[in-house]
Amino acid sequence: MNFLDHLLWGILPYISIVLLIGGTIWRYKYDQFGWTTRSSQVYESKILRIASPLFHYGLVGVLGGHIIGLVIPWSWTDAVGISNEMYHLFAIIAGLPFGIAVIVGLAVMIFRRRTNATVFRATTTNDKIMYIFLMGAIVLGVASTVISAFQGHHGHNYRGDISPWFRSLFTFQPDVGLMSNVPMEFKAHIVVAFLLFALWPFTRLVHAFTAPFHYLFRPYIVYRSRGNEGRGARAPRRGWEPMATAAKLSDKSAEEQRRGLHLHRMKK
Repeated sequence: MNFLDHLLWGILPYISIVLLIGGTIWRYKYDQFGWTTRSSQVYESKILRIASPLFHYGLVGVLGGHIIGLVIPWSWTDAVGISNEMYHLFAIIAGLPFGIAVIVGLAVMIFRRRTNATVFRATTTNDKIMYIFLMGAIVLGVASTVISAFQGHHGHNYRGDISPWFRSLFTFQPDVGLMSNVPMEFKAHIVVAFLLFALWPFTRLVHAFTAPFHYLFRPYIVYRSRGNEGRGARAPRRGWEPMATAAKLSDKSAEEQRRGLHLHRMKK
């Protein structure tokens, strides 16, 4: 092991996490007005309706696969009868489609942002840097899975080194030596991912921390239209009456005023 190994696997993760947490707190405290997706749907929505669900739903599946693969120890899956071959087969069958969905969705969103002049003018330099790291992390992750799958039994089993190393970060005793024999594509994926985490608080990605998940569980909002006729024992208020009815009442009121003025002149 050399200094670069200690920098990448023992120092960089903590720098990224500190920037992620500290930057998010700072952004929420001092830049709540900028805490937004800066949605461009108002400029173009047809392509976005296809690309956005592909990206977001695919990303949920990818994150779920990472949590299972990195957090759950190898011994736990063996204890419940899941062999290494079964695990990797499931990872390919279930995980690869999610990864492809994320890549396709993100690629279409980038294509839309580049080819639509109005959307492109709303794209900042910060957005461009974010897209580079986001696409890089996803492509490298999918490439690592595909390469490992084609190698069959000789494919790299990341649960034997990357997963224990990842869990050792939480005990503040990173086992840097576990990363020495990890293939280059996996290392590149991890480094780009941690750089993305460091950039996260300073991009539009912060909206992920305030996503309206409660919308999935709140009751439906019921909209009822009022008919032309009032319902109930109480007479409808003027503000809720149709325009035609209000116009008739205005004409009637004006006629009554004219009659009153005429009677007043006759008395004089």
